[in-house]
Amino acid sequence: MMKTRCWIPGFVAAAIMVAAPAFAADTIKIGATEPLSGTFKDIGERYLEGVQYAAKVINEGGGLLGKKVEVLPIDSELKPDVATRKAQAMILKDDVKFFCGGTGSSVGAAMSQLAEKENVIMFTYGMDASSMTGEKCNKNFFRPGGSTDGRSSALAQIIAKKGYKSVGIIGQDYSFGHEAVDAFKKKMAQISPSTKIVAELFHPAGTKDYAPYASQLIAAKPEVIFTPNWGNDLTLLLKQGRPMGMKQKVFSYYINDEVMISSLGDDSMIVGDMGAEIYALTIPNPKNKQFIEKFHKDKGYYPTWLRGKSYIATLFWAEAVKKAGKLDVPAIIKAWEGLTFDGPAGLWTMRACDHQAQVPYWVVEIVKENKFFKHAFEGPATEITAKEVEVPCAETGCKMGK
Repeated sequence: MMKTRCWIPGFVAAAIMVAAPAFAADTIKIGATEPLSGTFKDIGERYLEGVQYAAKVINEGGGLLGKKVEVLPIDSELKPDVATRKAQAMILKDDVKFFCGGTGSSVGAAMSQLAEKENVIMFTYGMDASSMTGEKCNKNFFRPGGSTDGRSSALAQIIAKKGYKSVGIIGQDYSFGHEAVDAFKKKMAQISPSTKIVAELFHPAGTKDYAPYASQLIAAKPEVIFTPNWGNDLTLLLKQGRPMGMKQKVFSYYINDEVMISSLGDDSMIVGDMGAEIYALTIPNPKNKQFIEKFHKDKGYYPTWLRGKSYIATLFWAEAVKKAGKLDVPAIIKAWEGLTFDGPAGLWTMRACDHQAQVPYWVVEIVKENKFFKHAFEGPATEITAKEVEVPCAETGCKMGK
């Protein structure tokens, strides 16, 4: 297994390349597909910023293979057909070979198909539906990030260890939500068969009225609630459900979203809730401390959650390009397979059999007092290792065509 142990400033000075007097005339273009308008605009913009910051760091260090990395924003509008149409135009007009994105597993699945058809590379740091590196996998799609299998497993383990015996579930009614819930139920049945699922609810993404769903959760009387909801769908669930009497501790995929926490306007709605993420500001890692300090110095604020995930994933992609030594898609695919990247969130290894990165998850509880914000935010992060949440290749459903 190839291992890469360098990091900033080592990453800048050595891992990308020795700084050159000037960039080559051409650039390496990467299309970033995110919702840059509409309900989930704030999610897309933060993911995009992480990719852009990674490009800035790479370019400050002399570029990638002597070329400047240029990020081309693509407003997916959270619609698969829109994302693929715009990406196709970039492939034809600008010969773009690389795409990334973090929002919307339905968008990711469509982009994965396009990547295979056009022989380009698509990678994601937040489109978590496991099927994309499972039965829908292909050689042109990589996930240097988490998955519904891994994240649901991590949260199920936390709930089981704390001894809870009844869980209410609520998720978004599309591929991601269903895969997250299915993975959670499967893991919970394996490790704590006595724990009962007393409610299982699904709602359209972008729902505005959560009263009917909160009422059903309250009536079911679970000890805790599990949800893979994200963005405004998590905000409104808490904001509307808490005053109605939904007092249970919530275990959420994305509980450390600072925008969501701030928009609640009342820390009591979320203090004590827990989540498991692949990146957190409180990861006790010297490289994470260096990353946070540099980002804060450059930007004046912190590289929370989405920014951190997309930043690390983009640097991991750059490592694969550097290892390949040329802008040849098959060579980069081969180079990325088996590669390990040592960064702010620990060791990430790209598994060759399905292109799903094996990553640790970091468990956080929301606390009122923290050093980052005046409102509540994540407390100290503790690790669930990649091995503890690993799904064997034979069980993923992926049959990678080479």
